[in-house]
Parts: sequence; structure tokens; C-alpha cells
Amino acid sequence: MTCVQILQMTSSDWIAKIAAMDASPQGGQLRGIRVYGRCYDERTDRLAASLARTGKGPLMGARANFRYFDAALKDFTAKALAAAQPPGDAVKTAYASLYEKQFRYDFYRSYQEKMEQSRSLQSPALAPATNAAVTAAAPAPNDVDPLTKAKNHFGELLDVLPEDKMHQLHAAFGNVVDTQLPSGETQFDIYRYAIFVLEPFAPPNSPGLKSQPKPFSPTPF
Repeated sequence: MTCVQILQMTSSDWIAKIAAMDASPQGGQLRGIRVYGRCYDERTDRLAASLARTGKGPLMGARANFRYFDAALKDFTAKALAAAQPPGDAVKTAYASLYEKQFRYDFYRSYQEKMEQSRSLQSPALAPATNAAVTAAAPAPNDVDPLTKAKNHFGELLDVLPEDKMHQLHAAFGNVVDTQLPSGETQFDIYRYAIFVLEPFAPPNSPGLKSQPKPFSPTPF
């Protein structure tokens, strides 16, 4: 299958497909994660190159800020996987590395969206539809704030850790948030990712998964 075909599947479905074909379930999962991650990176690389050609991509300062964010996120991930109960094994570590790729893709995707919005504003026929879509997507006043729920759950996961580990992870996560200026949506994704790394884990579509509690942060793509 080509990368285009692979990325039309969710990562969970693709990895389960490869694992079912491998004599070693863990080996198949790791191979599936590796292939999906390569395809995901190739798509991000193409998007970054396309933006660079148009001159609409992130400037040097924005790219540097993202590198600081990415380094802080990797530092948090390493510490969180070691502190999690149980500690992250090879499969969970590989999954965490895969899902971390969403932030680099979203970083470049945000610039592509700005470019597309700029084009739509120059076309009067498209403006009303765009405004209607934004209005329709607005949350109802009585909706529970998902970001607040994510922050609270992240705090609950930290509270069950030994005090030294809790303080270490709190500081490492603070570095993640402080290295960039995320939108509300990006903050939510960061908290969901942090929860994914810390919460008990069973690979998607693995045997016995139906009997396990639904994770707070399911696989994002």
C-alpha cells in the first residue's frame, strides 16, 4: 500500500492490520507504528516544502520556537513514560512517538489554513459560507469546557504519583507550555497527549480491549 492509502486508515486500524499478519504481535505493532509514522512524517515534510515554496510558511523565529516546544515535549514524554504506572514498554513508547507527530503536522497545517482563509476572504462568494461554518461550530453556552476537564484529569494522574515524580513531571510539563503560545485548541491537544502518555494503556484493537475502561485520550488519528 502507498502512504496515501495508509493515511486514509486510522493508525489503530493500520497497526492492527500489520500486527495480525505478524507472528509476533508486539513485533507487528512496532512495525505498523514505524511505517505509519514514516508516512505521517513524509506528508508533513511535503506540506512544509509546499509552504516554503509559496513563502507562506513559518518564519525562522516561529520554527525556532517550535523546536524549543518539541524538545520540551520529548523531555516530558521520556520522564512521563518512566514515571507512569506501569512504566511505558516498547509499544507504548512507540505509540507516544507516533502521536507526538501530530504537533509538527498541526504547526504547518495552521499556516496552510491561514493561506486558505486569506484566499477565501478575497472571494466574496465564499465569505458567507465560511462565517456560517464558524458560527455552527461554536460550542453551546452550557457545554462543559473540554480543556478544563483535561486539565483536571491530568492533575488527577499526577496526584497518584510519588511526590518527587509528581513535581518532576509538573516542572517538565510547565516547560512544554511555556515554550510556545498555543491556541486553546492546541493546549487541549497537549493535555490530551500528556494524559495519553500517563494513563494505563492497552494498544487499540488489542485482545481484551472491550473489557477495559475507555481511555480519556483515545488515539488522535
